[in-house]
Amino acid sequence: MNKPYGRPDTVSVGVIVWLASELMFFAALFAAYFWIRNLTNEAAASAGVASLWETNTAHLDVAFASVNTAILVLSSVTCQLAANAAEARRVSGSWLNPLRWGMREGFIITAILGSVFIAGQVWEYFTLFSEGYTISTNQYWSVFFLATGFHGIHVFGGIVAMWYVLARSYMTRTHTHEQTVGAHVVSYYWHFVDVIWIILFGVLYFLR
Repeated sequence: MNKPYGRPDTVSVGVIVWLASELMFFAALFAAYFWIRNLTNEAAASAGVASLWETNTAHLDVAFASVNTAILVLSSVTCQLAANAAEARRVSGSWLNPLRWGMREGFIITAILGSVFIAGQVWEYFTLFSEGYTISTNQYWSVFFLATGFHGIHVFGGIVAMWYVLARSYMTRTHTHEQTVGAHVVSYYWHFVDVIWIILFGVLYFLR
């Protein structure tokens, strides 16, 4: 294994602790989402009208978002392949055989898939904008754009981190333990972002 024995790596521990704080951030975001939803649903029920969630969720393109979600989930697989390759000290490999990809191939494909996801999200935003739905339209669209926007920023941050790890691999002649740690902590972050999106996708696109 490409790591020293005796004690856990401080960078890995630090990233795990940081991800725990990020989890609390998204937990607060989800709490605000359900609180606002309950308030607006109760107000709609009292007034005898359809709730914002019933009327506005229908404007989301679930099929498109499902494809975009599948792309992000697939990127977790390629990210893990990259991390496994870094652990095996395989910096580069065969493009034609995913099981023999090196760290570079895995992270390049993951970064591309993540960029496609971001592009899909931007396309969805502009489609909604063209239909007259913005963050200031009502409470539903406020929480929708805030939740997906914050997540999109996290995905972009993960893509930047991957390119940083890739740049380091091209700047050094030998693969070091620090590079392996860097690959692993990026994979931790990317898997975290993917899991958060799966939950967000289920809540935002299917919960009425």
